[in-house]
Amino acid sequence: MKSWNELHSDRYRPLDSNLTDTKPLVIDTDANPQDILECAVQRLRASSDLLQTLYCLCFKHADVEDIPHITHALYLLTKDGCDLLQVAQQKMLSWKAPA
Repeated sequence: MKSWNELHSDRYRPLDSNLTDTKPLVIDTDANPQDILECAVQRLRASSDLLQTLYCLCFKHADVEDIPHITHALYLLTKDGCDLLQVAQQKMLSWKAPA
């Protein structure tokens, strides 16, 4: 008997930002491509907004530990956004709108 992962490997694509063996965060590739694209845009916009805020800030009073925390958040948002964009692009190239 096939495992759950084998049965759904084509439909559910794990996010590359998963750092565990079981890959709990996945993209449902059967979702509407426009919804997948919107999720990607949300993450990339949040990443861009955070970068813009950092560009405008003064770090005189920042803690040294803040930089790794901020870069980790930026990495997760950007990587997940790029993974979502890739799935949306693949789906939109072969997807036809319902009639």
